[in-house]
Amino acid sequence: MAATQYLIPSAAAEFESEIKRSRFICYAGHADNRDAAEHFIRAVRERHPQARHVCWAYIAGAPDTTVMSMSDDGEPSGTAGMPMLKVLQYSGMGEVVVAVVRYFGGTKLGTGGLQRAYSDAVSGVLEHIPSHPFVSRELLQLQFDYALESQVRHILSQYDVQANEPDYQQQVSMQLAVAASEVQTLITMLTNHSAGAVNIRRGSI
Repeated sequence: MAATQYLIPSAAAEFESEIKRSRFICYAGHADNRDAAEHFIRAVRERHPQARHVCWAYIAGAPDTTVMSMSDDGEPSGTAGMPMLKVLQYSGMGEVVVAVVRYFGGTKLGTGGLQRAYSDAVSGVLEHIPSHPFVSRELLQLQFDYALESQVRHILSQYDVQANEPDYQQQVSMQLAVAASEVQTLITMLTNHSAGAVNIRRGSI
């Protein structure tokens, strides 16, 4: 069963450290699917084309999802990607991707030194990244006459709703992402207050 209460990143964050003249720059961001995580990693690579290593890890979903991966990117096996992923798993955060850029300073750190350096880089960035609670949502499609718009908006303002811009044609169409715990109550309110004049279709998100 998937975890339903956890934090996800609200914005990207960056953390830099230096160990024996090697620079470690860790970037973290939001990734709710594999494509988003891989796009984030590519963007970091493009930003640092001269970097010797860009190691990464992600959990692209709830903390207990199987959609996770990591890479040592040329560092000795097990010294970068896995330590980074373990920090993410220990944090309990979901939908998160991290990439650590390393500029080699000329002094080898050894296996244990690398594991600590990459772990500490991820720990450092997670201390700075803004986050908010994950909310499971359900998609609703509304369609109604123009005369009902102000009434519908007033009802929506009382619930945890993310709404797209309305589509104004013969009727008003709105697409909503509603907190799953509030969907049924909202549907009942919209139906009762409009005497059934709001057409509501449900779909998951």
